[in-house]
Amino acid sequence: MASFTVGDVARDSGVSSSAVRFYEARGLITAIRTSGNQRRFDDHAACRVRVAQVAQRIGLSINEIATLLGTLGPSPTFDDWKRLHTELTTEAHRRIAELHQTLDDISSHRKLCEL
Repeated sequence: MASFTVGDVARDSGVSSSAVRFYEARGLITAIRTSGNQRRFDDHAACRVRVAQVAQRIGLSINEIATLLGTLGPSPTFDDWKRLHTELTTEAHRRIAELHQTLDDISSHRKLCEL
């Protein structure tokens, strides 16, 4: 049942109301509209926002996050969230390794370009 307002989702996820509207506009969360045209979100919306925040800190684009969250379906199970956690952890480690390699390249004292 969609009964959470923009303010509820913002409070429960630790973001601003404008961030909730941004994520909705980008398709990361969905809302239904009341007869008074107010947004109402389901009980998974705040968790999706928190996951999106983590994914952004890892460096995923909004489109990549939308694809990732799209694999959850409308009523994610504990196993769905666990799978998503594993995917984000793996991606974070991959990006950290890539950054370490870049740092090694920069620190190697090799010329990065000829001037």
